[in-house]
Amino acid sequence: MDPAAKPISVRNLLVRALLFFLSVFLLRFVYVVTVHGGTCAAGDFCLFSSPAEPVAVAGTGAGSASAAVASVHAGLGSAATPALRALWTSREWRKAVEFYSSVFQNLVAEGFLSPASKSLCVDSPAGYEVLALKEIGVADAVGVAKKSAPPLVVGGADSLRLPFGNGTFDFVFAGRSLDRSKQPANLAAEIARTLKPHWFLVALTASAHDAYSRHSLAELFPDCITVRSRVIHSPDSAKPLWEIVFQKQEGTQTVSPNGKSGGDCPIPEHKLEILRSAEPLIEEEPLKPWITLKRNIQNVKYLPSIADISFKPRYIYIDVGARSYGSSIGSWFRKQYPKQNHTFEVFAIEADRAFQDEYATKKAVKLLPFAAWVRNETLTFEINRDPENHDDVEKGRGMGRIRPAGGSDGRVSSGEVHAIQGFDFAAWLKRTVTERDYVVMKMDVEGTEFDLVPRLFETGGICLIDELFLECHYNRWQKCCPGQRSPKYQNTYGECLKLFTRLRDGGVLVHQWW
Repeated sequence: MDPAAKPISVRNLLVRALLFFLSVFLLRFVYVVTVHGGTCAAGDFCLFSSPAEPVAVAGTGAGSASAAVASVHAGLGSAATPALRALWTSREWRKAVEFYSSVFQNLVAEGFLSPASKSLCVDSPAGYEVLALKEIGVADAVGVAKKSAPPLVVGGADSLRLPFGNGTFDFVFAGRSLDRSKQPANLAAEIARTLKPHWFLVALTASAHDAYSRHSLAELFPDCITVRSRVIHSPDSAKPLWEIVFQKQEGTQTVSPNGKSGGDCPIPEHKLEILRSAEPLIEEEPLKPWITLKRNIQNVKYLPSIADISFKPRYIYIDVGARSYGSSIGSWFRKQYPKQNHTFEVFAIEADRAFQDEYATKKAVKLLPFAAWVRNETLTFEINRDPENHDDVEKGRGMGRIRPAGGSDGRVSSGEVHAIQGFDFAAWLKRTVTERDYVVMKMDVEGTEFDLVPRLFETGGICLIDELFLECHYNRWQKCCPGQRSPKYQNTYGECLKLFTRLRDGGVLVHQWW
């Protein structure tokens, strides 16, 4: 054996050993930086020690970000136990915190947030948002949730009663709390209460992907203006999120609870977007309206199938001319109308005494046993036995309609007649609902629509209706008698079409109903 071979092999072994230990060193370094965000907890093997001074605002490089994280964790003091430190540096936490950090850094760049902002994160059970604020240099930040998660989150408080005084914060981050809340209007009012005038609140939502729902969300903050909205992407949401920035105004911008006092309603973009999606009106009079009804129902574009209706304080269905519970409330609205899992208050307006007793057993329905009319007065109410409606003939009950007291209004009269009390429907509507509520209405009033709809426009009550299913009565062709028109009504199909057109031109999503 060559004597020179032995030293050479020893040298090779030393080189290999050195490379092995260097590899272990580098792998450990990569692990610490990747998992712990560049910081060194007790017992970690690190290349760099943590800086002693805190970083006020997140820097642009990885080194400054690591220094900020280390400074925050050190600054939380004894509350940051080893268990908490391990949690905060886990992959799940880092992923969430880094997402919120990017959101907040953009808000800092745009001037909506600063290191000096006294900040609140609403409905933040884990505290991701709070830790992200602290890591980018917003030191005075706290979260609130039902359960506490010290030292980041204050607990034991109902989100509808936040444990902070009026105007406490410069910046409030609502996150997706409004998406999760069953009472978004009340939560929004409480959030706005804690914000100082002229300062900012930010909401994230997966629901506001159409102009209608974004308008509804903005209406939850009547004392704020929308200053910016944009789409962002979250790793935890399958849908893109809308980020909406509000600025609180001095004082309160009140929203009229009764809508417009008179005249036509303004038609904002969110209503135009809905109307552009609506099914077209039937321009030509159908020769067989009873067949057209069945076909048209398949074409109806319900508002909740077009837009998200989540951000409403109340959901209300009003059946004007309800007749029996099963006529439309039980058979159609309860079973077929797309409610998006919201609970509706139901009002039944029915003057015919033959149907009123049934509603005593329907606890979820509020009955108004009067006739919807243009003013408060006594009316005559007549029951007509319509030969076209075989079901009513078999039951011995025709359709009821009203006339002002004092005699005939020129229409054909038959059947029984008795006095009833009419009420100013438009005035009642304005007392009962607001522009912020979601109001869907069905109206089947046997020709009185030609009185009620103009009155709704005159008073501004029409502005309160989001969706209307209207049966317009005219002297249509009769199923029973080919070639003959109904003698019950004097209005023509053309006049009905004008009524529907005026409603849509006025911003109301109205559907032709038979």
